[in-house]
Amino acid sequence: MTKLLLKRRVIELRRSGKSYGEIKDLVSVSKSSLSLWLRNIPLTSDQVGRIKSKKGQAVEKFRETMKLKRQKRLQDYYKEQSKIYLPMTERELYYAGLFLYWGEGNKASRNTVSISNTDPDVLKFSLLWMVRCLKIPKYVIKVALHLYQDMNIESELSYWSKELGIPRRCFNKPYIKKTLRTSIDQKGFGHGTCNLIVQNTVIKEKLLMLIRSIADYYSQKAIKI
Repeated sequence: MTKLLLKRRVIELRRSGKSYGEIKDLVSVSKSSLSLWLRNIPLTSDQVGRIKSKKGQAVEKFRETMKLKRQKRLQDYYKEQSKIYLPMTERELYYAGLFLYWGEGNKASRNTVSISNTDPDVLKFSLLWMVRCLKIPKYVIKVALHLYQDMNIESELSYWSKELGIPRRCFNKPYIKKTLRTSIDQKGFGHGTCNLIVQNTVIKEKLLMLIRSIADYYSQKAIKI
């Protein structure tokens, strides 16, 4: 059985109400893989109640306790980090977007400024950065979607239009991949890939040269560490 099929089988068993111990009895899988694959698939109260083994109940109770502790810890970190670093200044916002562009943006084209991602929050931040820091009018920004043939195309166009606050008239014709979304065993493809696009040679060249100058400056310092 391939890893993909094994993961799907494990998820099916979990959704049917099986405990970690019961799943391990049915399929050959490590505890670490179970924890990773099933962390977002909890049992319902009724399913927990149907687990017969006391050991299984103890495992489920321990898992739920650790989950609550982690949620509390992350919430504390969220408040702590937000208090320290937010709100960002305009200069900090510019650099945050610049480094996002360095990693995720289009650097090959001579005149296209574009960022693509599957995460709506990344796209919304990118949109804010383009408008506030690059001074690009929102109405000139185009949106291109890469979707899968088993998606509801009209629904996905409406989703991204609502998420970004960009009217449908600013959307290019979506590219429809012939593969199925259900064949992609990876989180983050729920609404396909969204690409924000602006044609502006001057802005593109300035971005690339600032990225190049930062790379040159700090690469020399890295050698001397």
